[in-house]
Amino acid sequence: MTAVVGTMIAVLFGLLSLGTWVGITLVVTSIVLLWAFRNIPMDKLIAQYSVTILTTPELLALPLFILMGEFLFRTRLSRSLFNGLSPLAALLPGRLLHVNIAGCTLFAAISGSSAATTQVVGRISLSELEKRGYSRRIAIGSLAGAGTLGFLIPPSSMMIIYGVLAEESVLSLFTAGLLPGLLLAGSFMAWIMIETTLDKSLLPEKSDEEANMSMGQRIAALRELGPTLFLILCVLGSMYSGLATPSEAAAVGVVGAVIVTAVQGELTRTTLRLVAIGTVKTTGMMAMILLGASILGNAAAFLGIPRYITEVVSSYEMSQLTLIFILTLVYLVLGCFLDGFSLIVLTLPMVLPLVEAAGFDKLWFGIYVVIAVELAQITPPVGFNLFVIQNITQEPLGRIARMVLPYLLIMVGFVMVLAVFPGIVYVLPNLLL
Repeated sequence: MTAVVGTMIAVLFGLLSLGTWVGITLVVTSIVLLWAFRNIPMDKLIAQYSVTILTTPELLALPLFILMGEFLFRTRLSRSLFNGLSPLAALLPGRLLHVNIAGCTLFAAISGSSAATTQVVGRISLSELEKRGYSRRIAIGSLAGAGTLGFLIPPSSMMIIYGVLAEESVLSLFTAGLLPGLLLAGSFMAWIMIETTLDKSLLPEKSDEEANMSMGQRIAALRELGPTLFLILCVLGSMYSGLATPSEAAAVGVVGAVIVTAVQGELTRTTLRLVAIGTVKTTGMMAMILLGASILGNAAAFLGIPRYITEVVSSYEMSQLTLIFILTLVYLVLGCFLDGFSLIVLTLPMVLPLVEAAGFDKLWFGIYVVIAVELAQITPPVGFNLFVIQNITQEPLGRIARMVLPYLLIMVGFVMVLAVFPGIVYVLPNLLL
């Protein structure tokens, strides 16, 4: 069995180091393993799993959420979010820096993507905060940290992938992720309040114009959040009212995104072409990786690799907290080299049997692994959110990574809190489902 595991690691990371596409790497690794250690007809296996995985009903929501995100990326939601949130944020310690957190939280509830959340909110907020004299370090750091909420707050593309691979209800995952997502957003806001209270130089000397608004003006400004709240109602409202399944809610969200795009005057032939191309590219990439992960997971199961890893780790008799701490370190290291989507599909077939044997529930572990994937979004050199912010700000990648470090540590600490108090994950599923 040592030879089997060694071969898998050598082929897998050897191909990745050569820059081979992740999906192709996973399929080739499966072929090599089964050719070397089992006599299984790979042509029939690949055909069978291609049909089984890519026609899974729950996966229908994935391209629909991608399509919705492509439409929203081309609207003026970023300006609307800033204008609607800044009058309220100006009242808090840390002032308009909270627009990054609140904006990412709201946009996460309609996008399902961490990178899209970071891009849309950062497009306006970073330039506005810099123009007003806020510290560039804390503005960029808070955006990079809050942008990761796109994977935790429903609807989440990562939860859809996890639900399919782990055979867990996507609606249960969406519901379970909402409260941890809001608590994590609150933790980010609390850190901003603490840091700006201790170091006044992070804030501009003169107060923001929003601080002098009357209550009537603040309430009037909330109308700017209308398009965002409308889309949240379309997606989450249709799901939790029982009117739609997650896939049907994604379709409702697409219709809502088209309406918002049309109302804002952005629904042109050029927009439709760019939306179609972007959706096909992203969906094709995800489908290839998901198929490769499914084939590798089943190849590993044929060879007994998950059972072997479970037996080896169990022999050390670790506590649950120790196991989660070690897994978090592993995800942090792997996140330096793999994007979040590849990370979840690559590790899940090996890790899920291990954590189930340790007594963890699949629903709880789904929320944990999504946060672990969020960590990968802000760890260099492959942290995708870091590249998004670099594209906006032109800052060196290493400097952005240092700016986001406090939020990375907050997320690691939050994982351990969830391990100590797992009931946080089950509060909303018990109430709503």
